[in-house]
Amino acid sequence: MQKKHRRHHLRAKQAKSIIEQASAILKVDFNKIFINKVYVERVETDFAEIFILNGRPMLFKVEEKLLPTLPFNELFASTPRIIVDMGAVPYVCNGANVMSPGIVEFQGHFGKGDLVVIVDEKHGKAIAIGEALYDVETVRKTIKGPVARNLHFVGDRTWTFIANMRKK
Repeated sequence: MQKKHRRHHLRAKQAKSIIEQASAILKVDFNKIFINKVYVERVETDFAEIFILNGRPMLFKVEEKLLPTLPFNELFASTPRIIVDMGAVPYVCNGANVMSPGIVEFQGHFGKGDLVVIVDEKHGKAIAIGEALYDVETVRKTIKGPVARNLHFVGDRTWTFIANMRKK
């Protein structure tokens, strides 16, 4: 059963710090995404901190790691992608790492440790956020084994919490 959570607005200085951290980690200028002032709320749960930017859950922090949420579509236009075949989708959506045999295509350039969006080939929907285990050139040559560590996926605790929060 879900424990209670705490939701509150962040002060301008705290909000600016979160936006700066996210910009550095995600390699995106948040000023281009958010033209007007950004209002940031923090939802504290027993498993993560979720950051709501202008009314939308876009970031979360787990184990001191700040990551984008899957509903953060504005970010995915500029984030490198790994497109997987439909056979890999159930595994990725259960938390499995992205394996080389299930990859159909790469879009964009990424290095080892960069965040990548995992997308299904049929619908083009983001199903997971991963951390590249190798740079894109090495991954293209890889024929077996994991290429991205799954960090956040459809159906995980954060995704489920956000989906339930959006229904209310």
